[in-house]
Amino acid sequence: MRTTLTIDDHIADALKSLARTSGKTFKTVVNEVLRNGLTTGEKPVFDQEAFKVVAARRGFLPGIDPLKLNQLVDELEVEGFTGRPHGESA
Repeated sequence: MRTTLTIDDHIADALKSLARTSGKTFKTVVNEVLRNGLTTGEKPVFDQEAFKVVAARRGFLPGIDPLKLNQLVDELEVEGFTGRPHGESA
């Protein structure tokens, strides 16, 4: 892909020097430097404060027995497997 862009003179000089000393082409050096900068660059700093979750006690609604929740899950699995409500005969 051909891209036209302008590089600052001091950066271009550094890239040319690196290409000369490494024996690689200018294009190869530019791609390696960009790839390295994109993968190992510093992580962005967020100005926002971290979101905090405040826990609060919640109870079950009246009529829900927390000791029978596993039974409810089992009944729902049976309904999903058989295609009919639990306790209903064929």
